[in-house]
Amino acid sequence: MARPPAEAAAVARHINGFLSSLAPSRTNRSGRTAKSYRDALTLYVGFLETVNKTRPAQLRADCFARENIKEWLAWLADARGCGPATRNNRLAAITAFLKYLAGKDIACLCLHEDARAIPRAKVARRKVEGLSRQAVKALMRAPDQSTRTGRRDLAIMVFLYATACRIDELLSLRVAHLALDTDRPSVTVVGKGNKVRTLSLLPKAAAHLRRHLAEHHGPDPDPEAYVFYSRNTGPSGKMTQPAVAKQLKKHAAAARRECPQVPAGMHAHRFRHAKASHWLEDGMNIVQISFLLGHESIQTTMVYLDITTEQEAAALATLEGERDKAAPKRWKTAAGGLAAFCGLDPLKP
Repeated sequence: MARPPAEAAAVARHINGFLSSLAPSRTNRSGRTAKSYRDALTLYVGFLETVNKTRPAQLRADCFARENIKEWLAWLADARGCGPATRNNRLAAITAFLKYLAGKDIACLCLHEDARAIPRAKVARRKVEGLSRQAVKALMRAPDQSTRTGRRDLAIMVFLYATACRIDELLSLRVAHLALDTDRPSVTVVGKGNKVRTLSLLPKAAAHLRRHLAEHHGPDPDPEAYVFYSRNTGPSGKMTQPAVAKQLKKHAAAARRECPQVPAGMHAHRFRHAKASHWLEDGMNIVQISFLLGHESIQTTMVYLDITTEQEAAALATLEGERDKAAPKRWKTAAGGLAAFCGLDPLKP
């Protein structure tokens, strides 16, 4: 393949740079977010290549023009069978890429603004599934406290419910983020977009964390160690979301025998939904709850507290590879297609 024009190479490089910037090791985003964005770009580039017949040398920033994006959204619905919520998620990913691109090249700012102006599809609403107070108590009784793993799992559940943190916020906690030996114990949480918030810890949550630190980190813990770490890597590597999900499902199965209100499809985010609704029941105002949940908009909090939410696409697999290394010169590879040129997987039928 002949060497592509400078603009084509630049756009391909920016696609790779954008995806690398989303790696969980660089940000507090979850692997699912990064995988979702990669999937959206794979679909878009696949559309350009298979439907618009765009070759690598023809790749330009204006391939992401508004009319192309709208045609792509129609193709997702008609040819791929994607529902409204999925199309909205894909569009959000492309818009995020164009924001990144505008930051690299101000001439592309109009592309980002045009993408933002594309109307989102209307999505049916469904009930958010939280937990009753009885279900929370039953779950807390499920882990075997005579085992090291059981004590760790209880500490995780107590923390998730006490703080209403997202699962990745919990797994990203380092020892330095905890202030337990004070009159008012607290934790500093790094949320989405690297937004930092400090949350108070009630005595029960603080006690479980102290016990966990003493048992898993010893008398002199490393401030940079992950509070909940992987057994394979030790304190330098965070515990994975699939590992937490596996334990929660096991404890939910045991708790259901005692309390039928415990859902069979238990996952960590249910603690967040549950705590938000319980705070509301206890009389906390919406502004306080919005801060504690780390929401950028109170409107987001209202969606949670109405116990309704827009339907989400099925959970995506965790990020397989961060691809932090510089992109190879793809015009020298044998594949020759647009997807390979952009460092993306070929479109699957």
